[in-house]
Order: sequence, then structure tokens, then C-alpha cells
Amino acid sequence: MKKKKLLFLGLFFLLTLCAVAQTKVSGLVLDETDQPLPFANVYFKNSSEGVITDENGKFYLESKNTYSAIVVSFVGFSANEIPLEKTATYDLRIVLKEAQELKEVVLYSGKTSKKNNPAIDILRKIWERRRQNGLNMFDQYQYDKYEKLEFDMNNIDSAFMESKIFRGMEFIFKHVDTSTVTGKSYLPIFINESLSEVYGDNTTNSEKEILQANKNSGFSDNQQVIAFVKDLYAEYDIYNNYLKFFDKDFVSPLSRTGINVYSYVLADSTYIEDKWCYNIVFYPRRKGELTFKGNFWVNDTTYAIKKISMAASKGANINWVKDMYIEQEFEVLNDSVFLLTRDHLMTDFALRKKDESKGVYGKRTTLFRNYVFDEKKPDDFYKKEVNYYNEEVHNRSDEYWADNRFESLNKDERAVYKMLDTLKTVPKFKRMYTLVATLGSGYYQMGNFDYGPIFSSFGYNDIEGVRLRAGGRTYFSQNDKWRLEGYTAYGFKDNQFKYGISGKWMVEPKKRVIIGGGNRRDIEQIGVSLTASPDVLGRSFASSSLFASGDNSKLTSINYTNFFAEIEPLKNVVFRTSFSYKTLKSASPTFSLDYYVDPNNPALGVESSLQQYEYNFLIDYTPGRRTIGYGVERSDVDDNDYPRIYLNFTQGIEGIFNSDFDYQKLQVYYKQPILIGGFGRFFSTLEAGKIFGAVPLGLMGVIPGNQSYFIIDNTYNLMNYYEFVADEYVSLHLEHNFNGRIFARIPLLRDLNLREIVGIKGVYGTVSDRNRRINASTIEYRAPEDIYWEYHAGVGNIFKVFRIDFAWRGSYLNLPDANRFTVKGVFGFHF
Repeated sequence: MKKKKLLFLGLFFLLTLCAVAQTKVSGLVLDETDQPLPFANVYFKNSSEGVITDENGKFYLESKNTYSAIVVSFVGFSANEIPLEKTATYDLRIVLKEAQELKEVVLYSGKTSKKNNPAIDILRKIWERRRQNGLNMFDQYQYDKYEKLEFDMNNIDSAFMESKIFRGMEFIFKHVDTSTVTGKSYLPIFINESLSEVYGDNTTNSEKEILQANKNSGFSDNQQVIAFVKDLYAEYDIYNNYLKFFDKDFVSPLSRTGINVYSYVLADSTYIEDKWCYNIVFYPRRKGELTFKGNFWVNDTTYAIKKISMAASKGANINWVKDMYIEQEFEVLNDSVFLLTRDHLMTDFALRKKDESKGVYGKRTTLFRNYVFDEKKPDDFYKKEVNYYNEEVHNRSDEYWADNRFESLNKDERAVYKMLDTLKTVPKFKRMYTLVATLGSGYYQMGNFDYGPIFSSFGYNDIEGVRLRAGGRTYFSQNDKWRLEGYTAYGFKDNQFKYGISGKWMVEPKKRVIIGGGNRRDIEQIGVSLTASPDVLGRSFASSSLFASGDNSKLTSINYTNFFAEIEPLKNVVFRTSFSYKTLKSASPTFSLDYYVDPNNPALGVESSLQQYEYNFLIDYTPGRRTIGYGVERSDVDDNDYPRIYLNFTQGIEGIFNSDFDYQKLQVYYKQPILIGGFGRFFSTLEAGKIFGAVPLGLMGVIPGNQSYFIIDNTYNLMNYYEFVADEYVSLHLEHNFNGRIFARIPLLRDLNLREIVGIKGVYGTVSDRNRRINASTIEYRAPEDIYWEYHAGVGNIFKVFRIDFAWRGSYLNLPDANRFTVKGVFGFHF
């Protein structure tokens, strides 16, 4: 899903190739030695509208109101008032002089003191009262919410507009405007609006949002794009210690740990709407950390925030984001309750962080109104719908929107709806869009048929040699209630055709009752996963040997048929039952799955193929999982952002369709990602299983090795295929990504934005005597009874797209062909 997100961001970059403000001002603030003054306060005279200069002393300020002067100030310097003779004044050069008489003013420069600092005294009072402000003051609450998401191309200039790529699409540049935050020109290319009713109960920690209307321009049939845009802007509470953006934990300036990473300055105080408020400026103490710079206004009695503006530090270790700006405004209710009324977030996405680089603005503006408190709802009101989809919500009339929007669209926003509808009729744009959509999804759409996955078209292994594959699926919309999928493949060395076909049908949408089945005949690498996938067309590593090392001939020919039914009675709780039949035999003359017909009498001979009928029942619980679409297939918004508990029971039944063995298998899988505020992300994965009964190699638990040159989740980097087998096992993987927190404190490494990763993994397992006796294969059973373990350390974010791991084997060092050390890498797109 991460890769899809960045590829859809690439869509907007590809597109970049393919109410008017009354006062605008920009400039540079310097001291008397011509050194830039970062984090200086710039505001319109007699107002609370202002900004903080960036690390280079630059600023841009804009207002819908008309002002005649700005005031520039910084603690330890005399304030400077600059008259504005025009409504648009750019490239000012403002010099601040050091104050001659400081009296009781404390001079702060660089890292401010944590002692005798009035700003930190105020901050401590905010900590004391933060759970007693806003919605936390009431047992229940409800309000109406309007959200507007917009993507805009930026840094539009004449050379850009005259590019050959835009021939035939010049009409789009009629809508170029100027940003209220950065002063750069931009062109709206995407807009999404939604209206919701939000209900919450603080006594049960429950919240429910009911979507009333949704409308977007340009990509109404592409839920991947819409979900990507919305996922960029997860909900956050400014009072929390950490604010999550782009899978990163930024330290909030109101955090209890903020004094360790921020410098704070009490810069001003004044009345705002009859409330006396203090203005506190904050900025990072060090470069390279996930922090902000900005200022906030806080009331002197409730210590509730009245207004906050902040921008991500330029040195923050985050990819593809050049700037991020946040602004929140609160209104006062009944003299003491401060309620959020406006939340604005703007992100400048770019491949490079240089000022002149072109990119895309992503903007979210959320408005809140009609607050109601202490109206209790029935207990079942907050029960989450499993698969609720109301088509009417996405087809509201223009009249409905005109009557219900919280604020009117400006001329550019109104025009973007028409502009995108027109643009989609331009053949050149359609070709560009198709190209990027194909790279993002892996499928090329031809009417109601998708060809792909295109990245599986070519493969290689020791048995098949060069392997070509062609396949596809039906696709009418993101919300299809049924889907057929299939493929065929051919190996030029074994001269054999392979195929797979499957179908699914959602017979009851509300509880997601789905039935399906399929058949696959192919060559497969068994032993690449401890926990089996029920997908009849699941991925096979057999065709990946082009990028593998060592002996890759231990492949299996499989004929697998499966029928299943599943239901999701509760949100993110899936029950599935299935019946399957499979035959297994070796695909290689140097590898066998042989077993003794009678282990107590080997003279009766061996069998080289296996026929097995199985009944399977599983429970899949994924709390917090967010998905895209309401059809028979859904995509995860972020597959690394929620825990997963997977329980699987398999019953092998002897005799049905000449099935060979009777046994039971239990499997448990548990994965837990944890964002550790300010210290990165920790992953833990536990797998355990046990087989009851005598089974041959084809049905045993094979500890998953990794003979490729790449990092593969839930495998062991220094283990070969079939090196260890077990009929009972416990496997544990632990990994922590510090997200650059350590490297950020090393001067020579800080600017590279590298990220450090460490991990350890181990497995314990045994093999019963009767399973050893039945084995007649070419594999001599070895169980990790003394615990196999390995550890690794890696560096991520190399050139923003590559990670390299160094792994060491910790046990079983003296085995023949034991790998003691390896280097593996992986490409990926991460913020």
C-alpha cells in the first residue's frame, strides 16, 4: 500500500508536467551583521495574524483584510514597524537591532533556558489543564463537520506553461493563483468535499462519524487516489504529546516532553476577542528531529489555546515533504469553553527541498459548528458498520452543496470541477493518467478487464528456466460485488503450461458474506511462510530465482483446489471456512517429498506424491484496520499501521477423494506495530503452531528461509530453504526503526536523513519421532531445538528509496553450508 501511495503522489507530479487576499508581504529578517534571524515574529499591526520566519529568516504573510504596517520582533531585539504602501509588498529586507535597555526582559538566543523562563511556566499550566478544556469538559458531544481537501501544482512559471507536454491542455493555466502561506503560484488540480455529523461519548471513549455528503473532482471513480489524499491528513489533537503525520510521530509543542526538543519564548500579550492571551514562540533546539516552529496564543485563565500556527522544521527527517504548515483556531463558548472551529493543514510535496523545485500542495481545511453537549445516545449507537455504503451520499445535487457548505468555494475551487471534467476528455491527459494508474495498481485496464499484474510477467527458476506469465481480472468499479481472476504461465525449460483461476461473490454486503473458489496448477517454493495463506492464487516465490542465491531446485508441483465462505459479523473480525484438495509432487529430479507407506515396515516402499483433503477454519482480527472500497475485494489504507491476530485450524481427513493422511494443525499469528513517540516505530511478530498426527514433508512446518538478495518479511535472512523443519514451533521477530533519531545527532550524517534499524529474530521447534520415521525424502529433518536466532542492523532511507541490512547468524554456526553473515536490501517509498 505504501508503494501505491507514493505512485499516486507521482500522479500529481506527472500532472505538474502535463476570495482574493487584500494584503500580501514577504521578505527576509536579518540582524545588524547581516545574519538571518530564524524564528522571528512577523505580524500585521493591531492584529493576531502573523507568522514565524523560517530557518533562513524568510517569511511570507497574507490576509484577506487590509493592513498598513507589519511589526517584526524577536526577544533581545528592538521591534521594527514596517509601513506597507501597497497591498502586495515583496522581498523586504528588514534589519533588527539589539535592544539597548532590556530591564526585566531576559535575552534568549539559540537554546533557551528551561529555568526562570516565563514561557515554560505558562506551558506547565497548559499541561495541568489540557484534559479539562474543549470537548473533554462534557460527557457527550456532537457537531457538524465540513472538510475540503485540495491538491495544487505549484511553482508555476511561464517556462513551465510553455512546455511541449501541455500542448492541447493550455486552458488549465487560466486557473493559476497565489498561495496564502508561501506566496508561490499554484494551479488547483483536485478537490474533495465532505459533510459529516460527528458524535462522541467521553464516558465510554466512543466516537462515530456519519458521512452525509461527498463530492470530488477528477478522480471520483478512483478510490485509491481519494484514500491516499485522506490518509495524508489523519486526525490529531494539538494537546497530545505526539502528532502523527505520514507515519511519523512529531513532538507537539504542547507536549510534556517539548522542553527537551523546543526552545520557548514569551513574545507578546494582548486581548483577542475580549480574552487576555499570551503569545509564545517555539522553535527546535536541534536539527533533524521531527519538530515544528511557530507560535500559539493561550488564554491567561483557562490556559486553553486560542490560536496556533506552526510549520514543520526544515531539517525534519521526512521524505517528499518540503514544507508543512498547520493552523488551528478556537472560539470561546460561555466564557470558559474553547472549541475548535477551524483546522487548516498544508503540505508542499516535492522531490527535492530546494525553494525553486516544483511540486504539489496538499491542503486540508476543516470547519466545525453546531456543537451540542451532554445528549446521551443508546449504547448500540456507536457500533461500527461493517460495510455500509450509501450511494446517495456520493451523488448529492449542486443545490444541496450550495445550501449546506460551511463556506462558499472561491472562483478557483469552483472552476477546478469543470476544468478536471474537461481535462479528462483530452487524449494526451488520458494516456498520462493511464500510465501512472497502471504503475500504481500493477494492472492495465482495458474496458472492464484488467491485464496483470504486469510485474509478474517475467520470471526465472532452475526448473522452468525462463517463465512468462499472462493474466488478468474483471473490473467494473472499486465496489464490484463479484470478481473473476486468472492467469496462465509457460516455462521454456520444462516446456509446461501452468494456470490458475478463481472467483469470488459477495452475496450479502452488510456483513460481507463472501463465497468463492478456484484451482491452481503450478510450480511453487514451499517453505517461504510459516502461516499459510488461504488464497488459491497466492504469491509463489518459485519464479523469483533470478534474484536468489544457493540451490533453488527444491520446488514442488502443486494442483490445488479450494472452496470457501467467509463472514465479517463485526468490524475487522472475519470468520472463514474452506474445503480444499491438493496433490503435491517434486518438480525436480534432485529433490523429493517421498514418505514411507508404513513407517514401521519400510520394506513396503515409498510414495513420491501426496493427495490431501483438508477442512480449514480461521479467525482474522485486525483492530484499527482501514480499507478502501465496499466490494468483494478491498485494499488496506496502510498495512503496517494496525495489529493483526490470526488463528487457523486445519483438519486433514484421510480417505475422502483418496486423501492420504489424517491430522490436525493449529496456527497462531500475531503482529503488533507500535509508534513510540519520538523514538520511531517498533514491530513484533509472533508465530506459533503444532501438528497433531503423522505427516510427510509436504505437510510439515518448514521454517522460512530467505535465499534472495532482498529483505522479505517473516523469513530468516541466513537460513536456506528446508534447512529447518518442525511439527511444533514458536517464532519471534523484533525490529525497531529509529527513524533517524540517532543519526540526527551526528553532524556528518545529519543532513543525509538516514534512518537506523535494528532487529533480532529467533525460532524454537521440534519434530516428533513418528514424523522422523515417516520421512523418506531427500531432506534430513533438523529442528531448531536449541533455538536458531539471528540479528541485524540496517540503514534506511538511502537516496530516499533504499534500505540495506547487515545480518549475523547467532546459532548453529557449525552446520555445513551455514551462512554466518549476509547483506540484503530492499527498495521502498516511505515518508
